[in-house]
Amino acid sequence: MSIDVNNESGTDIDEQAVLDIARYALTRMRIHPLSELSVIVVDAAAMEQLHVQWMDEPGPTDVMSFPMDELRPPAKDDEEPVQGLLGDIVLCPEVAAKQGADAPSKHSMDEELQLLTVHGVLHLLGYDHEDPDEKAEMFGLQKAIVDGWRAERGIEGPSPAPTTR
Repeated sequence: MSIDVNNESGTDIDEQAVLDIARYALTRMRIHPLSELSVIVVDAAAMEQLHVQWMDEPGPTDVMSFPMDELRPPAKDDEEPVQGLLGDIVLCPEVAAKQGADAPSKHSMDEELQLLTVHGVLHLLGYDHEDPDEKAEMFGLQKAIVDGWRAERGIEGPSPAPTTR
C-alpha cells in the first residue's frame, strides 16, 4: 500500500498513527495492496478555502475526501480487489482538536485525526452518511475499524465517539 502523509498545517500531529490507521483501514476493507492514497494535513485557512471551493460551505471542516479511481471493496470474499488510485484525504488538526475537546468522550486531537482518517477512507470507498441507513452502516464500520486498530495496538479505553454530522 502506498500511503503518503504530508503535514502542511504547521501543527505537530502523530503522522505515523495517521499512516498506520489508514493502512489498517484499507487492509481491513480488502483494498489492493498496490493501491495509492494521499493524506494531506492543512491549517484552517486552507481547509476553509477547499470547503468553500468544493462544497460551497463557509468555514473550515474536519475532513474532506477526493476520490480518484472510485475503488470499492470487493463484494465477495473470493473476488479480487482492483488496483488503483484511491485519492486524497484532507485533514484539519485545528478543527479536529476542537471536535475532540467538545466530544462526549473528550479525546485528543490525534485520536480525532485517526477517526477522521478512517472516515475519509470510507468516503473514498463510496460510503456516505446522507440517510439514516447509510449513516448507520458507515459509522458502524468506522467504529469497528477504529476499535480493531486500537485493540491490535493494545490501546486501552473506549474509542473516540464520532462527532454528530
